[in-house]
Amino acid sequence: MYHRPVLLQPCMDGLNLQPGGTYVDVTFGGGGHSSRMLELLEGGKLVAFDQDPDARNNLPQDDRLLFIHQNFRYMKNFLKLHGNIPVDGILADLGISSWQIDQPERGFSTRFQGPLDMRMDKQSALSAKEVVNEYDEEELVRVFKFYGELRNARKIARELVFKRKNELPETTEELKGVLQKLAPRGKENKFFAQVFQALRIEVNHELDVLKEFLKQSAEVLRPGGRLVVISYHSLEDRLVKNFIKAGNFNGEQEKDFFGNVIAPFKAVGKLIVPDEQEQEENPRSRSAKLRIAEKI
Repeated sequence: MYHRPVLLQPCMDGLNLQPGGTYVDVTFGGGGHSSRMLELLEGGKLVAFDQDPDARNNLPQDDRLLFIHQNFRYMKNFLKLHGNIPVDGILADLGISSWQIDQPERGFSTRFQGPLDMRMDKQSALSAKEVVNEYDEEELVRVFKFYGELRNARKIARELVFKRKNELPETTEELKGVLQKLAPRGKENKFFAQVFQALRIEVNHELDVLKEFLKQSAEVLRPGGRLVVISYHSLEDRLVKNFIKAGNFNGEQEKDFFGNVIAPFKAVGKLIVPDEQEQEENPRSRSAKLRIAEKI
């Protein structure tokens, strides 16, 4: 496995796995979570999704596993196609895998020289190169302000538009060179992480995919089934938290005549984050936030 699974035991506890149940891992990646789920299943079934073809390299030989090479925004369609509705539990480990980060040619990492790519699906037409070099100033402001939560989004957009008149940045290092003077002193790493996050979310439509997935989860889970989601930044976590709380993405609860909240889920326990030992052993787990919900 190329990916050390984050919050592995809390995820398994949250799913409340039943040996004969049907479960879904919508972010197979390196197979860490899926492998543990298969160990706990007996006569059950696991359906795994991943749009990255590299994930196939980690598939175990197991008849109980159905792997679907697709974006998990299509989860409901494929579960219906294969006759797997309803399901007993769904796990989503959002964001990018360690394998993707560590491949310079994928362009995800601020630490390596690589092309401006950032596509999770290599067949996708839109890459970070098109965003950086073809979006107009207002579109770039939107991307950096809302997806990167960067206060100087306007300056970033303006600088990119100005500099690309003479030379188009095509690599991660060239992009960093263009924006270097806008990085707050002493906080350069955080600044570029936010820039790259914004581009990655735009390229992969990550927040739209997450919204579609959460809605579908409420439709395919049986009553009492569990939804387990690990997020890695506030934009994702806010959507997950609000949907669990209110069944919508703004977090405003609606109540019936008797004062009961109208929502498909109820929260199970409190927010879970990695302990100090896990953060030390796996630094990439530091920003992880785990939320668990049960279908009503």
